[in-house]
Amino acid sequence: MEIEKTTIVLKPDPKKVQLRVFEPATEIQRNNILSRVLTLSDKEAENEYENISKEFNSRHRNMSEFFLRRYRQVAKYVDEGSSMSKTKQLLIGASLSMEYAVESTALFNPAVVWHPDQNDLPSGSKRFIISLRAVGEGHVSSIVFREGILDSKNNISVEEPGIFVTPPEVITGTNYDKLIFQRKIKETDLVGELSENVFEQLGNIFVYNELEQLLDSTTAQSQFYNEKNKLAVNEILSSSFSDYEIFYTPDIPLTERIIFPRSMAESNGIEDARFVCFHDDDGSIRYYATYTAFNGSKIQSHLLETEDFLHFRINRISGLEAKNKGMALFPKKINGMYAMLSRQDNENNFIMFSDNLYIWNTKQLISKPVFNWEIVQTGNCGSPIETEKGWLVLTHGVGPVRKYCIGAILLDKNDPSKVIGRLKKPLLSADEKEREGYVPNVVYTCGSLINGDALIIPYAMSDYASSFAKVNLKDLLNELTSG
Repeated sequence: MEIEKTTIVLKPDPKKVQLRVFEPATEIQRNNILSRVLTLSDKEAENEYENISKEFNSRHRNMSEFFLRRYRQVAKYVDEGSSMSKTKQLLIGASLSMEYAVESTALFNPAVVWHPDQNDLPSGSKRFIISLRAVGEGHVSSIVFREGILDSKNNISVEEPGIFVTPPEVITGTNYDKLIFQRKIKETDLVGELSENVFEQLGNIFVYNELEQLLDSTTAQSQFYNEKNKLAVNEILSSSFSDYEIFYTPDIPLTERIIFPRSMAESNGIEDARFVCFHDDDGSIRYYATYTAFNGSKIQSHLLETEDFLHFRINRISGLEAKNKGMALFPKKINGMYAMLSRQDNENNFIMFSDNLYIWNTKQLISKPVFNWEIVQTGNCGSPIETEKGWLVLTHGVGPVRKYCIGAILLDKNDPSKVIGRLKKPLLSADEKEREGYVPNVVYTCGSLINGDALIIPYAMSDYASSFAKVNLKDLLNELTSG
């Protein structure tokens, strides 16, 4: 069995910058910044903002809109008696904003799915979307996208991305399911008289403002007014912000869209999104991605959902077994249940089943490290792919000197808790040109797809850049089932 590596290399680009909020270290510093802008004459403010526009306007789409939104966030701190021109508003917004190079450090751990738009293509060609983990200053990870085309002979072309990175519209405080939210709170050890009292008053579906008002009114009561409950309120509200939605308009190209950390749970990164095209029992199709949210000390598993890559819904995954990294959703239900691969113990591959997409309480071991190239640990490399012979799962194995290789297992089509095939040797490993990078000796993928007679594998090279490899599907399945 031969694997063909392409010459395509997707490298991080430090020119891909987005505007972010800059928070001064103290309230005093923030107020001093506001005061300095307010004391400028209108002419001075106009000259300064003209200089800013000349230097930065070509680097961002709708820069002035971002600065005005930033000004509105701090407008309450401006003396109401101040005469505020639009130029000074823009200058305040600019003074409390910053550029962030989203992929200055790395562009890796890709996943690939078919594009929802397959129009205007040559015969036999298909359009795909690659999601990538982009890493910038401070090792903060986000999700970015590229588009490409596979022709009838499985030649791969990737379109050049646009020059901008455009933040989305963000909405928090959308509808919450009380049952699911209660489970999240239980997992944070915040259950007590306060939370129970509040949940009794909430409807089965509620919005953030209702939760906030009930928490405020309840803690105002004498029996609940104490420091412990004040902390609990902050934690409950913080937990609610793990769920949010982001929106893009169709005029923003896919390669400009970014899913950047928004909640406290993911403040230090959105890591290793495993995208999958999910076919529901009713015939509907949507895209899901499981990813690891990291706040600098703790990790959580989150689920992203979209139908069009314009509107994204983000929710935390809950349950007794919603632990660790590497959760990967099957592309359809199995015997009426959602199915998920997982790795709760940092070492072995497990499978989980649930009737609720957001709650996972049980697990079952399916494979352990066997060969020397996976002697340290094993895990999945993306969602399972359905084939005529079973569920094909790419795996990663970690061997001596923490060298990462990509392997494969085959699961029974009707009972994927059974492993019916396993590669004895790695399918893909880093060659001499690929072993140097942010983390050396690593190849890794978060999702592949089948096109005709080939398995197309986008893969990361040493946590720095990404490429593609191809392998004949029939040869791979024969190797897995040959014993």
